[in-house]
Amino acid sequence: MRVLHYFETANNPAPEGAQPFEVLTADGKQLRAFVGLVPNARGTVVFLNGRADYIERYFESMREAQSRGFTVAAFDWRGQGGSQRLLADRRRGFVKSFKNFDDDLNSFLAQVVFKNCPKPYYVIAHSTGGQVLLRHLREATPFRKAVTTSPLIDFNYGLWPMPIVHLMNVVTFLMRLHWLYLPGYRRMSFTKKDFNRNPLTSDQRRYDRDMETAEKHPELTIGGPTYAWLRAAMASFAELRRWPRGQRVACPLLMVTAGSETVVNARAARAFTENVPGISFMQIEGAKHEILMERDSYRKPFWAAFDAFITD
Repeated sequence: MRVLHYFETANNPAPEGAQPFEVLTADGKQLRAFVGLVPNARGTVVFLNGRADYIERYFESMREAQSRGFTVAAFDWRGQGGSQRLLADRRRGFVKSFKNFDDDLNSFLAQVVFKNCPKPYYVIAHSTGGQVLLRHLREATPFRKAVTTSPLIDFNYGLWPMPIVHLMNVVTFLMRLHWLYLPGYRRMSFTKKDFNRNPLTSDQRRYDRDMETAEKHPELTIGGPTYAWLRAAMASFAELRRWPRGQRVACPLLMVTAGSETVVNARAARAFTENVPGISFMQIEGAKHEILMERDSYRKPFWAAFDAFITD
């Protein structure tokens, strides 16, 4: 298996025992993966990142998991980070179907986690990673327990009426304009000067740290989502709404939402927990979308909840 690279900075060192890997999916896509091994680990925490994310943004959280005695593992979804891009314009956020993300996750588990990481397995999934995790938890899972932060159960559509969203989705599909960016989304990733209007975190130090990585390695970043990505996401939302009544998630799940959320629909996440057995719910008031990259006053409650949930 060909070994890929990971990128650390003085402000963002890699976790202990860092090893990058390549994953080859069933449909031939190359993914960048990562493992941070610790001796005598009490298990492994898998990190599933969000749309436009990449492994390096989770180094701090990985180190925190390691401080609790866990080996850590992560990868970049197809079309972003250090994984294979899907369009000639590599900055466009694109996927045909979230079933492709199912393939990414299953390939990563089989080729990296099961071969290199000690049991038991746990998972922390953020945003889009949370959507894929919920898809995964419809059936048997290798995870003993799962945690998701700000899961993408539905979008925060803002001022866009749903009929208009559906109409634009259909029109762009019929006209084969699926590669166009969604209106209002940036073609470039955030920069340091965007902190005051970013919807992700109120912690400027962590924001600047991540922007430093993005500036030094712009090949990891992407811009906004395309209509194809929107269509795939909305189809996946519809699948989850058809969750069989009374069917539990395949392992205990803790869902954590942000009180100052503007990216995803936190109300839809709460409603999902009320309809599907086996899910515990927590909201961190004041936090923005990226709880793991937030201020310590918001992150500490998350890690306290994680510790209690994992050991309960």
